[in-house]
Amino acid sequence: MSNQPSSSSSSKPAPTSTSDAELEKLLSREASAFQRELEVERILKAFKLNPYDILDIDEHATPEEIKRRYRQLSLFIHPDKTPHARAPEAFDLLKKAESEISDKAKREELDAVIYQARVQILKSLALPTNTLDDDPKLKGLNPPFKVRLRQESKDLLIDEEVRRRKAIKMNLANEGLEARKKDEEVASRKRKAEEDKSWEDNRDQRVDSWRSFAGAKKKKKAKVNILG
Repeated sequence: MSNQPSSSSSSKPAPTSTSDAELEKLLSREASAFQRELEVERILKAFKLNPYDILDIDEHATPEEIKRRYRQLSLFIHPDKTPHARAPEAFDLLKKAESEISDKAKREELDAVIYQARVQILKSLALPTNTLDDDPKLKGLNPPFKVRLRQESKDLLIDEEVRRRKAIKMNLANEGLEARKKDEEVASRKRKAEEDKSWEDNRDQRVDSWRSFAGAKKKKKAKVNILG
């Protein structure tokens, strides 16, 4: 009698193959959910004044690369797919960053600040301002050049934001002063109009009073006795 297993028993899959596949799928889902939450946290912690930081993309990225990156991230952390409580907030930050960096004028302003930061760092390293990122002289820096550039850009952007807010505050103060002046002028004109109206309303009364005073004065003169 043969000791070989029957064909029916040999055709059955190993008991562990299905469970292993399910476990792998489950772990993959959990890993994906964890990565989504990590990405939400990264966006929330990113520097809000720098859209490049929020999108986690290089400053030299083309508009097409930026749009592609935005689509990837927006789908990855969409509130409908991410259980993170602050996913909607991260999604809004991402959307705002893409909108700002897609605005040509705003991106040019941002790039100008980053370029200024780059120049300052290169000067501090006694390097030409046209030094490229892959220049050997920038290798081995601690902290790395990219990290220095992000930090310097952050400092300059904060300075710009402080100046912008001060200007807005000053403008509001000036607008408030102008508004108070206008209110005072309006109030002054209103008082003048009320005084003029009161003067006109009392005109007849003043005329009558004058006539009464003049008549009384004439009568007094008529009663004077002449001596002699």
